[in-house]
Amino acid sequence: MTSPSPEALNALKAAAGPGGWTDDPAEIAPWLKEWRNRWSGHTPLMLTPRSTEEVARLVATCAEHRVAVVPQGGATGLVGGQVPFGEVLLSLRKMRAVRDVTPLDDAMTVEAGVTLLEAQHAAAAAGRMFPLSLAAEGSATIGGVISTNAGGTAVIRYGVMRDLVLGIEAVLPNGEIFRGLKRLRKDNTGYDLKQLLIGAEGTLGVVTAATLKLFPVMRSRATAMVGLESARDAIELLARAKAETGGGVEAFELMKRIGMEFVLRNIPDTREPLESTPPWYVLIELVSGEPGAAEAGLERILTAAFEQGLIVDAAIAHTDSQRADFWKVREEQSAAQKPEGGGWKHDVSVPVSRIADFLDEATAAVEAFEPGARVSAFGHVGDGNMHYDVLCTPGVDHAAFIGRWAEGSQVVHDVVARYDGSISAEHGLGRLKTDEARRYKTPLEIATMRAVRDAIDPLRIMNPAVLF
Repeated sequence: MTSPSPEALNALKAAAGPGGWTDDPAEIAPWLKEWRNRWSGHTPLMLTPRSTEEVARLVATCAEHRVAVVPQGGATGLVGGQVPFGEVLLSLRKMRAVRDVTPLDDAMTVEAGVTLLEAQHAAAAAGRMFPLSLAAEGSATIGGVISTNAGGTAVIRYGVMRDLVLGIEAVLPNGEIFRGLKRLRKDNTGYDLKQLLIGAEGTLGVVTAATLKLFPVMRSRATAMVGLESARDAIELLARAKAETGGGVEAFELMKRIGMEFVLRNIPDTREPLESTPPWYVLIELVSGEPGAAEAGLERILTAAFEQGLIVDAAIAHTDSQRADFWKVREEQSAAQKPEGGGWKHDVSVPVSRIADFLDEATAAVEAFEPGARVSAFGHVGDGNMHYDVLCTPGVDHAAFIGRWAEGSQVVHDVVARYDGSISAEHGLGRLKTDEARRYKTPLEIATMRAVRDAIDPLRIMNPAVLF
């Protein structure tokens, strides 16, 4: 699609109105870079609407003039899907209203620009909990989290964003408003249109608001950092914890020792969480609606695991500060890699039962392809999602190493495919993986996705570089 004409840009400025647009490069610049600095885009115009009606007017204008548009939330995505390269940038960050919270329905309706953290606080103020949590929750917005179908740390208990959305309001590519904000758990009346928009990465429309599921606040919570000799032991510990608690495991995060070393070396105010330095760590968190039950359950599980030789060390958090320290070393795993020179990032998933096999096979394949490479694996092992990152050996030419990212990723992703996994567990395809996904999607899957897109966005103006 060609660059927008001066006539089209003027029409968009008029539709946006005063304060609803900017073409100042300095003002736009912070919204054109991906967090890892892999992409730095450009746009002739950034639109910043404050209402759904304004979004509809702007998208209709884009359709009239055949102007491509990239919707953007908090710009925290890691696969480049939110970065424009000549398209108009449509930022939803000014749409920040919490429209409604209804505790009796365990639901709340928020606009797309509300951050994940703000949504959590709004739920807490009503005596409820919105459970989705991830490291970027202070910046990531509800619209972006929906559009990428993000998961986070509590998927094992509550599911991904797709499982937490009851209704959606969105502007379709022709400028019409889909008013699908419902608080219903059951609505069996044909195709579920909201599910098409979840995970669509802005290709089928612009999410402007959503009705989200809320949950009761848990009466007890217990957190521990555990040391293990192998990833297989971690999988066994997870199975026992789930069976022992009847579904009370809220988080189960696996980390390799090298990732812990990166955090301790590169992130201020962090400390070794255990007295020993085991090859693998698990951050486990249990919850219960019964006061004291989570604490008792965790002590019981860890005691049995010690006696049976399943774990080699453990520390239970007895204060909020200790819990925060444990979570910090997990949440800083990615940031801690930056001073090490960065590397090839992989957000993959495999069946939980095959995680240990995948880690062994993928690491052997990577080391054969790139001798001396450092593998830092961590992630939400409770739902099979591993962040499998490959960093270059110190002293190796970094630019040359990054230049082999595509080949190195294929090595990893081929192993993922052999285990019937996914090359993108929670970040989406974006610009990073759209082409590569063709290698792993069947022709039928690709053709069907294209057919859906052609039906809803025949002009292909919505985020055209993403998703086939």
